Amino acid sequence: MPSPTSPANGTRPHNLARVLRLVHEEGAQSRAALTERTGLNRSTIADLVAELVRRGLVDERVPEVPGRVGRPSPVVTASSRVVAIAVNPEVDAIEIAAVGLDRSILVRERIDNDAEPTPEVVATVVADRIAAWRADELADSRVEAVGIAVPGLVRASDGVVRNAPHLGWIDVPLAELVRAATSLAVVVDNDATLGAIAEHRYGAGLGIDDLVYLNGGASGIGGGLIIHGIPVTGAGGYAGEFGQNRPRITDDADRRTTDGVLEAEVSRRMLLDVAGLDQADDDTLDRELTASESVEVKAEVARQARVLASALANAVNVLNPSVVVLGGFLATLAELRAERLVNDVAALAMTESADGLEIRPAALGADRLLIGAAELAFAELLADPGERG
Repeated sequence: MPSPTSPANGTRPHNLARVLRLVHEEGAQSRAALTERTGLNRSTIADLVAELVRRGLVDERVPEVPGRVGRPSPVVTASSRVVAIAVNPEVDAIEIAAVGLDRSILVRERIDNDAEPTPEVVATVVADRIAAWRADELADSRVEAVGIAVPGLVRASDGVVRNAPHLGWIDVPLAELVRAATSLAVVVDNDATLGAIAEHRYGAGLGIDDLVYLNGGASGIGGGLIIHGIPVTGAGGYAGEFGQNRPRITDDADRRTTDGVLEAEVSRRMLLDVAGLDQADDDTLDRELTASESVEVKAEVARQARVLASALANAVNVLNPSVVVLGGFLATLAELRAERLVNDVAALAMTESADGLEIRPAALGADRLLIGAAELAFAELLADPGERG
């Protein structure tokens, strides 16, 4: 995800951005707390908050505190009426949501696909849903931008999808197509990269400086990296394609393909098939697998977890994270095989690299990619609210 240009430290625009980012990322803050967190004086905080209120970016209220003597410090919250449109096009469905600056999800829809969606279909769906929501749920809202989380290699600088193999997209100017359809600012990045950022800021990776995130979706498995607290995407922005690595499978009975890559061996489609489902969202698949007493289901979950462990061990040896976060159907594997998965990874990785390692399911669940896409859409506003607000 490209870093937008921020105002110079110590300037008024920089301080506006500091206050807005605090209430966006950490939730409601009293003026007193903002004064303490920023080191700015009370009158400066009051002035900055007043400007953010005037720009419609935050709301301010005086809390009712029964029995309190004196006037309590006003509480500042990011506005739910400033929204980002978050989109995740997949082979089985297009998920789209309106996410407030306070990170609330105001409305969301999952639109099942009859076939792999073309870029033009995605642009049309996004434009249609925005128009419908503006006449209803978002009638009093301001749409800031559209953020799109794509399961493929994305050149984030201009929103071109270089290769989304399962969607069949090659060198697609997706940002340009959606911008033309909606007349809104549009930003695009890899879904797993955005999932990693969302989980690092708000989920299972909160407070963790070194983590590996793997996302399991209908298109396969992708990954995102946080190193020393910073998202790392590589020279071209394509780092983290764990699904294309070949896992070490020592038992031929666990192999389903000939010299197959990870996402061919650890597959959402295989789990759907063994559970007797044609299509399902993450929550439905999780419930079905968790509740199943089928021997075949349990065996497939165990097999996929064993193969996944070998891939995670390779990642642990190379990157030495303190936490691995698993999203999508991989989170279900992590929960159903929790202790065994950790033990298998530890057995296959170097002892020192795996020391203290934790494997966690994504805490944001089905919201992770939408929250990540919204973060992408809000990035320019958060960097310089004085310019964009």
